[in-house]
Amino acid sequence: MKRYSFILAFAAVPILAFAQPKKDTIRVFYLGGQSNMEGFGKTAELPDALQKKFTDVYIYHGNPTGDEDQNGGLGKWDILQPGHGSGFASNGKVNTLSDRFGIEITFAKHLSELYPRQKIAIIKYARNGSSIDSIVKGDFGCWEPDYKGKGPNQYDFFLKTVRDAMAVKDINGDGREDILVPSGIVWMQGESDAYGNEAVAHNYFSNLKRLMDLMRAALHNNDIPVVIGKISDSGDEPDGKVWSYGEIVQAAQEKYAATAHHAAIVRTTSTYQYSDKFHYNTAGYIDFGKQCADAIAKFKFF
Repeated sequence: MKRYSFILAFAAVPILAFAQPKKDTIRVFYLGGQSNMEGFGKTAELPDALQKKFTDVYIYHGNPTGDEDQNGGLGKWDILQPGHGSGFASNGKVNTLSDRFGIEITFAKHLSELYPRQKIAIIKYARNGSSIDSIVKGDFGCWEPDYKGKGPNQYDFFLKTVRDAMAVKDINGDGREDILVPSGIVWMQGESDAYGNEAVAHNYFSNLKRLMDLMRAALHNNDIPVVIGKISDSGDEPDGKVWSYGEIVQAAQEKYAATAHHAAIVRTTSTYQYSDKFHYNTAGYIDFGKQCADAIAKFKFF
């Protein structure tokens, strides 16, 4: 009997020794676009409640560069905190925070409040001044999937950012494998396509639809919710318009939200004050993040 008891006890050891640790399921949201997604809110003006590290939320922020720069999209997972706005940089090993922030702070905070039992992470890649159409890209870059330049463009950097972020098995370093579930896209862009070229503005709907379709495919979920931030105009020009063809792009954004499946639009941008003629002020970014979280939550996907 003793011999058999020993055998049974020994046989049980591998079951315990090789038991798989529990995996974490984390909902991931992609934030992309141009400067009002990159973020020009001033971290020094954030209220005390937002001046902190959000230890339960992680962010992978791809290094924003112009087209054809091989450093575009480099990044690493890190704890979310202020500083992921304009001026942020990463070499893939070290993230360098800036004195600016975007919608990521209040977007993640509000989603965490709405879904306190759900772990949340953010993948961000946005580039100041970037257009979708390559015709008006200038030095800032474009998101055109069929770009014929000498090297990668903003769409390629999006792909790199997402691919590298999703490849990490343990984003928070807690020893548990993380199952990353893409759960939403928030897109704030269009100003550059509304500036100076009427034909480009008229092509915005088809360009936006194709880009969102491809982004959904890259995230392996054709039903993933898409929230569009509606562009607005500060009016800070002699004729009262910064974006010559802004109304055309706005109409295209409304059409996309009305016709694409699982799509919505945030219109409160028209009420925000500006820090310069292109960018919202700090209060605008704080509210914008909340509005985008509410728009995602209405889909009730999780």
